[in-house]
Amino acid sequence: MSRVLFALLLATFGSPGYAAGLPTYELVIRDGHFTPPLLEVPAGQRFKIVLHNQGQGPAEFESTPLRVEKVMSPGVTSFVVIHPLRPGHYPFFDEFHLELPEGGIVAK
Repeated sequence: MSRVLFALLLATFGSPGYAAGLPTYELVIRDGHFTPPLLEVPAGQRFKIVLHNQGQGPAEFESTPLRVEKVMSPGVTSFVVIHPLRPGHYPFFDEFHLELPEGGIVAK
């Protein structure tokens, strides 16, 4: 592989800053409750959600329509990058607390 191609691939996919320039939204998960419960994002644009598990037990950010899930221990902060969305509503939930209301993302 040429050095130029390798550098291009590294800059695009392998760099630690890969998600650094994305619009970022914060989401706190505390014992199955989401704050805020609804995120409004622009349609057609990738974005990052920084997840903070501030609950007493594990949390799982999961969304079937977005094909994403992230399991986190108490006190852990992580993130997910979401592909560009069409306008609409995309629910998410904490699989450890299915009895509680879902959260959601609205792409406009």
